[in-house]
Amino acid sequence: MVALCLALIGAAFAIACPACWVAMRLGRRAGAHGDAAVAGQVKDAPRRIPNTGGVGIYLAIALPLVAGLALAWLVDGGSLLLPEFLAPAAQHIPGVMTRAPLALAFLGSLTLLHVMGLIDDRRPMGPWGKLVIMVVPAVVVAWPHAALDTRLMTMLDAHTGGPWVSIILTVIWIVGVTNAMNFIDNMDGLCGSVAAIAAACFLGAALVNEQWFVAAMLALVVGASAGFLVWNVPPAKLFMGDSGSLVLGYTLAFLTVRATYVGDDGTAGSGAWYGVFMPVLVLAIPLYDFTSVTLVRLSQGKSPFVGDLQHLSHRLVKRGLSKRAAVAVIAGFALVIGLGGVALGSLEPWQAILVVLQTAVLLAVVAVFEWRSSPGSG
Repeated sequence: MVALCLALIGAAFAIACPACWVAMRLGRRAGAHGDAAVAGQVKDAPRRIPNTGGVGIYLAIALPLVAGLALAWLVDGGSLLLPEFLAPAAQHIPGVMTRAPLALAFLGSLTLLHVMGLIDDRRPMGPWGKLVIMVVPAVVVAWPHAALDTRLMTMLDAHTGGPWVSIILTVIWIVGVTNAMNFIDNMDGLCGSVAAIAAACFLGAALVNEQWFVAAMLALVVGASAGFLVWNVPPAKLFMGDSGSLVLGYTLAFLTVRATYVGDDGTAGSGAWYGVFMPVLVLAIPLYDFTSVTLVRLSQGKSPFVGDLQHLSHRLVKRGLSKRAAVAVIAGFALVIGLGGVALGSLEPWQAILVVLQTAVLLAVVAVFEWRSSPGSG
């Protein structure tokens, strides 16, 4: 199963790379450059680069998922025999069929956000309307229905009089991560790199814990991001637009909720209780960017959802880095923190504390550097 999951990276890449090329060519012909802005939005100087790359990302995740569900349905119904190279997956077919409603709900949610992104990339929507639409798929998968029930911290249900706390936490997490990945899509190669790094870190943990569905989906994210980056590395020939960043953000958020971080006995080695914080560490950089730029905008009396050039990447450029260097530094931070976060649940308590402190110190150093080197800081 490990080999099959890893093979999905190549499959997603093989879909995303040519699909992005086609989307780029069609985007150029249609003039789909996303130059329009909502009231108050500040954008970089216009570049005649199509922002249709999200189509390739979406197809690289959605098509293999649909194909996998169709294959499982045919095999389960006795209409098809698995090819030899897929034989290791045979024992998991009943489990796939059991989770088919959840997979379809995820696919429907992903399609909704992708379509919203496509519309917003052509004619910018208001931020609050977009936010409402983002909440809908989060509520759908978090609702405690037997076929879905994708929630965080379900152990709180017995102490809070029902599932309402876990539902709220899950919706906040999914919407927050989706927006964080959308926010960090602000410089050539940045969002794709951060998404690939985060997905690869989560993939490693899922493979170790034999969470095959989660691992397979994460492999698709890695391959989709890599296929897109072929066209998005600086200087970019293609942007992903909201139709891509929302897809990546929602997929990462959904899969981190579906993953299991705590062992049955709650001890280190099988996944200690503090393993549930692993996604926060792996996604620390996009969450830091999302939080910091939101605070900056609010301090200036601006809406946190109206874009500008005050993201972490922009702030690093203002302090002397080139755009390529800023992207490399942020990706490096994401990798360093992510690698530490992957092992969190398997560490002894004192080791886990060191990993958390390492992350906190790194982010604090970045924050101090930004503050001390900002104009007028003295």
